[in-house]
Amino acid sequence: MELPLLAKAVILGLIEGLTEFLPISSTGHLILAGDLLGFNTPQGKVFEVVIQTGAMLAIVWEYRSRFARTVAGLGAIGPSRRLVVNLIVAFVPAAVLGLAFGTFITAHLFSPIPVATAFIVGGVVILWAERRRHVVTVPDVDSMSASDALKVGCAQCLALVPGMSRAGSTIIGGLLSGLSRTAATEFSFFLAVPTLMAAGGYQLLKERDLLSAADLSWFTAGGVAAFLAAFVCVRWLIRFVSRHDFTVFAWYRIAFGIAVLVTAQTGLVEWSAR
Repeated sequence: MELPLLAKAVILGLIEGLTEFLPISSTGHLILAGDLLGFNTPQGKVFEVVIQTGAMLAIVWEYRSRFARTVAGLGAIGPSRRLVVNLIVAFVPAAVLGLAFGTFITAHLFSPIPVATAFIVGGVVILWAERRRHVVTVPDVDSMSASDALKVGCAQCLALVPGMSRAGSTIIGGLLSGLSRTAATEFSFFLAVPTLMAAGGYQLLKERDLLSAADLSWFTAGGVAAFLAAFVCVRWLIRFVSRHDFTVFAWYRIAFGIAVLVTAQTGLVEWSAR
C-alpha cells in the first residue's frame, strides 16, 4: 500500500535525524529509504536539504551557549576565533572537491549498490581504526590547531562518497589525528553546521524552481521530525562516546551493507539500478 506523502516525509525526517551525526551515513540511509519509498526524485533532493537543515539546527540549539560565546568572542584572539578558523580550514577541502566532482558523484554513486559497498568499506575502516592504539594529544576542541582541523577536513572528503558517512569520516579522522573521542565527536558536530548550510544552500540554488508553497506541510513535517530525532541522538551520542568505542557502528554498517547486496543479488528487494 502506498504511504501518504506526509508519512514518507516524517519517516525520512526521522531517518535523517537519527543518522546524520552517527558514523553510519545519513545520505546512504536516505538513498536506500528513498529508493524503497519511491522518493528518489528531483523534488526529493530539495526535501533532503530541508531535513538536513532540521538536523543541523538541533546542533545549533544543543550548543547554543557555545555558539553565542563564540560569536561574542570573535573580536579578541582566543578560543572563539581559533574555533572559527579551524572550522573554515576543515570545511575547505570537501567544499573544493565537492564542487569539482559533485556532478560525477551524483551521477554514478547515488544508488543502492554503491552505497551498500561504501557501508561495508566504511565499517572495515572503523574496525581498523579502533584496533589502532589511540594516543590522545588533543583533549578538547579548544586545544585543536589549524593542522588538526585540516586533517579532519581532509578526512571529511571521504564523505563525498555516499555511504561513507560525514560523521564517521570526521570522527575517525579526528581520532587518528590524536583528538579525544569527545573532542572528535564535538568538532564533527560543529563542522556539520557550515558543511550542511553550504551544501543545502547550493542545492536549493540549483533546484529553486522545484520549490512550491504547496509542499510546505510535508517539508515542515520532515524538518521537525529531523530536528527532534537529531536532538535526542546528539545528546545520546555524547554520553555514549564517553564510555564506548565505535565498533558497534562498524558491525552495523557491514551487516547492513551485506544485507542490501544480498537482497539485490537474490531479487528479494528490487533496488533501483541507477
